[in-house]
Amino acid sequence: MEKHSTEQLQAICSQVRRDILRMVHACQSGHPGASLGCTEFFVALYFDQMKHSNSFDPDGIGEDLFFLSNGHISPVWYSVLSRSGYFDTAELKTFRKINSRLQGHPATEEGLPGIRVASGSLGQGLSVAIGAALAKKLNGDDRLVYALMGDGEQQEGQIWEAAMCAPHHGVDNLIASIDVNGQQIDGPTREVMNLLDLKAKWEAFGWEVIVTKNGNDIAEVIASLEKAKGLLGRGKPVLNLLHTDMGYGVDFMVGTHKWHGVAPNDEQLEKALGQLEETLGDY
Repeated sequence: MEKHSTEQLQAICSQVRRDILRMVHACQSGHPGASLGCTEFFVALYFDQMKHSNSFDPDGIGEDLFFLSNGHISPVWYSVLSRSGYFDTAELKTFRKINSRLQGHPATEEGLPGIRVASGSLGQGLSVAIGAALAKKLNGDDRLVYALMGDGEQQEGQIWEAAMCAPHHGVDNLIASIDVNGQQIDGPTREVMNLLDLKAKWEAFGWEVIVTKNGNDIAEVIASLEKAKGLLGRGKPVLNLLHTDMGYGVDFMVGTHKWHGVAPNDEQLEKALGQLEETLGDY
């Protein structure tokens, strides 16, 4: 994998955020808030951390795999997949359009490169990632599996069934992250269903837990993922508590659940894009 400087990665983040906003605006539907907040994480994975191929073999033998559990943040994933060569960036124009491969929640039937499982029905992604990690161990494949969940998603019971399963079976080739932005569709998580001490919860379930204090700092995200990799192979999976700001990069979207699933209008789009440099060329 070609290595990028911090400045190059930051430039990619700026373009990805432009893509997210333009995609959601064009169809007046989608989830910009957490997509903007998780941009550094996705860019770090696909442009720095994962061993992967944009020629895309669904089985991913000899490659690192990524599974998105909170599939509603598909805009950031589609942008990063296209910007790293999985499909032409022009296809981003079709987001959420009829007959598009870029559905609102990622799906497999259209054969979009990079997507291995349909997701967005919250609570299920970690289970899938555990299955893939176990398959790699059974097949003697030493590559890693990554997964991302939302913090509101921690209110789903299946998450905790999976949390018990992975340590019990020694799934120590898995790095799961939680986007801890404190927001969900109906309001702050502390008001909807208080999550309390996630670190203590996951440690009690047998996971190694690390904390990324600023998930919108690309260098810190990379350092945390490197630390996580260093903890693997010891009989336990690793959980990364990734603290981000929902809507990061756009001043009027930051830190509020109000942009969880709302598209900007023409005036708002213009204002938002004025805060984000076009670095790779708009599609």
